[in-house]
Amino acid sequence: MNKRQASKGKKINPHFWVFCEGKTEEVYIQFLRSEYRLSIEIISKISGLNISERYISSYKKGKPAHEKDKDFLVYDADVPEVLNKLLKISSATLVTSNPTIELWFLLHYKNQTATLSGDDCIKELNNRNRNSYRKGIIDSPLKNKLKEKCVDACKRSKQTKPFDNPSSNMYILIETLESAKKGKQ
Repeated sequence: MNKRQASKGKKINPHFWVFCEGKTEEVYIQFLRSEYRLSIEIISKISGLNISERYISSYKKGKPAHEKDKDFLVYDADVPEVLNKLLKISSATLVTSNPTIELWFLLHYKNQTATLSGDDCIKELNNRNRNSYRKGIIDSPLKNKLKEKCVDACKRSKQTKPFDNPSSNMYILIETLESAKKGKQ
């Protein structure tokens, strides 16, 4: 990889590489990129069984890099075979939601402690958002909730047990972005 270097007196900001499995994750990371105004590259629609350390390093080969750069895997944790494969990738931080990323969205509205399915999450989002939620789309009411209640969602997700249903550790990505934003000048 090419090394990125800061000019004299300049601070170099980290570049975030986010590998994710679907359109909803991709749209959410795009939302975060616009909110935080940080360098986030989204590599989406990678089936969980195809992602590996080798895939990540070959994807990044020849691209400028810096020691501050960080890799993230943003996936649903509801398929045990995929989760086991993701857990073997030590070069990236694993960020999961079980059953789906919609649980993370739901945590912006309420504390969810009972087991539920992905369809249940969507149904709850429809009820809470008073709108027709569709995967892969973040409409204005949901965007507003994601902005206003992010701190609450982070607190709620920290109370869940990783990989269980329900759980999300999306707060790890959020806190990393917050920290980078505060350090940015």
